[in-house]
Order: sequence, then C-alpha cells, then structure tokens
Amino acid sequence: VQLQASGGGLVQPGGSLRLSCAASGRTVSTSTMGWFRQAPGKEREFVATIRRYGGGSYYADSVKGRFTITRDNAKNMVHLQMNNLKPEDTAVYYCALDTGSILSQIRFETEYDYWGQGTLVTVSS
Repeated sequence: VQLQASGGGLVQPGGSLRLSCAASGRTVSTSTMGWFRQAPGKEREFVATIRRYGGGSYYADSVKGRFTITRDNAKNMVHLQMNNLKPEDTAVYYCALDTGSILSQIRFETEYDYWGQGTLVTVSS
C-alpha cells in the first residue's frame, strides 16, 4: 500500500487549501482514511478521519467547522478541504490508512497501518 499526499503550500490567514491523498494497493472505500499533522516542535496530532463503508467522519475540535474530509472512490483518493486557515494550522500534513476501523481508536496514529510522506502547509501573511 502506498499513499501520496499533495496540495500543500503557502496561504494567507483566512485562505483555503485542498489536500489530496492518492492511494494504491488498497481501495479507500474499504479503509478508514485519516489526516494527521505535525507542527514544528510538536507531536503529530489527529486532524480528521473518514471511516470505511459510510461510517461517518470525525474531526479534531481545533478544525471542526473549517475542515472537511471527503472520499472519491472512483479515483481512490481522499481530500481534506481546509477553509479559514489560521497560522496555527501550519504543519506537515500526513494521510494515513487504517485497514480496520475501531471507533475508539481512530484518533490515535497507532491505529493506522500505512502513512504517506506528508505535505507542508504554511499559513502566514
């Protein structure tokens, strides 16, 4: 299984970006797909996840209402639409794939089996 994240860049506060994660070796429709991020000097943290088989999506409180995770089964991709970006959203964003889907664990990176390489998002004026 390979995951390729893309779409990062430099954006001003209040702006938007759309991250994409292309999967190969396993279908996203049968997987729980997550986004995590790691800011400079901080630990990696949960951002959002979308469970397999229409199990719903979940967000960190810090991004709820601003970020939306979606899945494109036809293209085997997952997207993270990020609106109203803030400087504190600056981080390297990673997509991850979970072959299981234990609801109580989906916010923890240890639940995920495969990881992409990360894409840098910088929010600055």
